[in-house]
Amino acid sequence: MKLNIRIPALLLLWFSLIVMPGCAGTIIETATDAAVAVAKIPFKVGAAVVDVVTDDDEPEEKNNE
Repeated sequence: MKLNIRIPALLLLWFSLIVMPGCAGTIIETATDAAVAVAKIPFKVGAAVVDVVTDDDEPEEKNNE
């Protein structure tokens, strides 16, 4: 009778100590990557707006020495 309880308990312990941390790490890493990507969007949009607004058609002045 005790053997019937030990096997599931050992499997549960193994699963909670070995398998779950790896899954949790993957989930946390994916969520972090997504949050960082979302945080970068305003900066990319802002840089694109600055590129459009700035006037690059003006000729550069050359110093004649």
